[in-house]
Amino acid sequence: MIAKIGRGANIIGALSYNHLKVDQENGAILATHRIRETVNGQFTINQLYSSFEPYLMANRRTEKPVLHISLNPNPKDSVTDEDFKKIAKDYMDLMGYGDQPYVVFKHTDIERTHIHIVSTCVDRYGKKLSDSYEKLRSMNACRELEQKYQLLPATEKNHNSKEVIFKPVDYKEANVKSQIASVIRHLPKYYQYQSLGAYNALLSLFNITAEQITGEIQGRTKQGLVYFALDENGEKATNPFKSSLFGKQAGMENLEKHFEQSKVKMKIEPSKDILKNSIEVAMNTTIGETDFKKQLVDQGVNTVVRRNDQGRIYGITFIDHESRTVWNGSQLSKNLSATVFNELWKKDGTQKVQNDNKIDKKVSSQNQKNDSKPENEKPHALFDFLNGNNSTYSTNGFGLVDSLGSYLPNAQAEDYEEQTFANQIKKKAKRNNRRDRK
Repeated sequence: MIAKIGRGANIIGALSYNHLKVDQENGAILATHRIRETVNGQFTINQLYSSFEPYLMANRRTEKPVLHISLNPNPKDSVTDEDFKKIAKDYMDLMGYGDQPYVVFKHTDIERTHIHIVSTCVDRYGKKLSDSYEKLRSMNACRELEQKYQLLPATEKNHNSKEVIFKPVDYKEANVKSQIASVIRHLPKYYQYQSLGAYNALLSLFNITAEQITGEIQGRTKQGLVYFALDENGEKATNPFKSSLFGKQAGMENLEKHFEQSKVKMKIEPSKDILKNSIEVAMNTTIGETDFKKQLVDQGVNTVVRRNDQGRIYGITFIDHESRTVWNGSQLSKNLSATVFNELWKKDGTQKVQNDNKIDKKVSSQNQKNDSKPENEKPHALFDFLNGNNSTYSTNGFGLVDSLGSYLPNAQAEDYEEQTFANQIKKKAKRNNRRDRK
């Protein structure tokens, strides 16, 4: 069983999202706890909200007092409604939320039947309940419930922590080539992605981008791939590095094979529906792009947004670090396409372009300090599984810049292959000239 814990400030949005499933006959309210009863056993959103209102009114300083939890058994598990009720109660007790008001919704709109629990993480006095080691406690709770209810265990991928080193590239260091190599040589071993765009979205978390190049040398068409390190602003900060410097696995031919293999594997990827559901929940329970990204990163998902110069979103990619898969929004659902998010965050995009213009003007007119520059998007702390380090990640922290994805290049690259070939010819000519002189 897999648990996803989301936090937000909008409980009406969380209740509305789940109640809509009930209205569409794709869901049902299975159980309630500390929720006011109704005469006919039917609930409206306002009736449900009235039970949470005293807790939220008493809230002291917690910015995100709303809990939105989804529990997802393996599709092969046969779980009855009574089992779901017991699982929900046991999970909330194990997580320390057993005395809180909560509603348990069952969703049947996808093949994987699962439940959602809407609750609050502040008690009746407005004090926040501890969320220390929440992810670890949630995993332990899931393992305990799997045994108790004879559910299939969630598959966990184990990796040798000494095998690779994953960290963002620092273009200012002398060993940029080695830094890039430590990332791109190993990403295909761990992540599935179906296109160069998805690959670039993943690379962007490490301050790297790749460009496909096409050129003609002596009448023959040549194709290749080059890599660049990016600076603090997401701009190319180095000369291109040919993919051949990092081995065949970093080249276009091997990448295309990986794309095809990923398409086959991702067709049957069970976490796809869970990710889609988590994104839809975040869309309905957050306010604005930044809040949306915060909620997803708390669940182990990075969001990479690509915008044009006018601030319009033309691409959005989700990187799920638990399943190690990279998805374009439209691959998950038509309702998660770039167009949908562009409408949802239209004001955010306009504001972002204005802010970027202000930053550009300040940087060009003054030699400002680093703290005036936009912050780089950082890989999710779940990458620590590759380094064997203790995570410094906090669920209250957030290191994502709104638009690193928009820095991914879309212009035609220079013909570096041809340039390299020409340089080799010149060197050969010089050597011949020296021999002739002798």
